Amino acid sequence: MKRLFLLRHAKAMPAESGIEDFDRTLMLSGMQDAGAMARYLRKSEYVPDLILCSDSARTTQTAELVLHEIECGIEYRDSLYLAETAKILAAVRGAPATVSALMIVGHNPGLEASAALLAREPVRRKERARQEALEEKFPTCALAVLDFDVGRWRDVAQGAGKLVEFVRPKDL
Repeated sequence: MKRLFLLRHAKAMPAESGIEDFDRTLMLSGMQDAGAMARYLRKSEYVPDLILCSDSARTTQTAELVLHEIECGIEYRDSLYLAETAKILAAVRGAPATVSALMIVGHNPGLEASAALLAREPVRRKERARQEALEEKFPTCALAVLDFDVGRWRDVAQGAGKLVEFVRPKDL
């Protein structure tokens, strides 16, 4: 069993603020949302073994706020900056075999598209409700949790993940 956490960065300074996109930092509301999501992760005992994080300012800040609540390894990757689905899946499939729970901290639209691509057809009503919420919008600081019945990350396949959780800051 492998568990994948897809966490979108928290609310950042607007793109029109004159700051280079890569250097945009979190707004106060984003810091609060990331802190609340980090506490939710800890309370839910959702602790990844490893975080793979885009190296932009807003994703780095989001991941660091998560690390205030949980203890795990982290790697910053420039390949995850504004990554599309193919790069995100490559990062997931290339994760070390010893990692059972992996978190990707990144950007939209890549994270939303990856979650939609990896999630299986909903089986139960709660899973269907989570899927519908995910399809509606993957807002800043939203978290998708997918479980895969595989022994190796390289075997993670499209439509094979059970959407265990989809949490948005407004849900906390």
